[in-house]
Amino acid sequence: MQTYMVIERFKADCWDAAYERYHSKGRLLPVGLHYLNSWANKDRSICYQLMETNSPELFDEWFLSWSDLVEFEVIPID
Repeated sequence: MQTYMVIERFKADCWDAAYERYHSKGRLLPVGLHYLNSWANKDRSICYQLMETNSPELFDEWFLSWSDLVEFEVIPID
């Protein structure tokens, strides 16, 4: 499986809304996209996530669930 770093940049004033959605609905990951770990920066504007998948196109499906609150960057980890 390929590992990826996902950088989530929260849109202005969307941190709380994103965490409310997360607590009520979970990560909303499609089957085949696996969460490994995450951490946020000090001012809660960016979250870094380590993910694994054999199907990187699943990121697009996942991003649709959050695109109103978050902008994403995906970086493959060798």
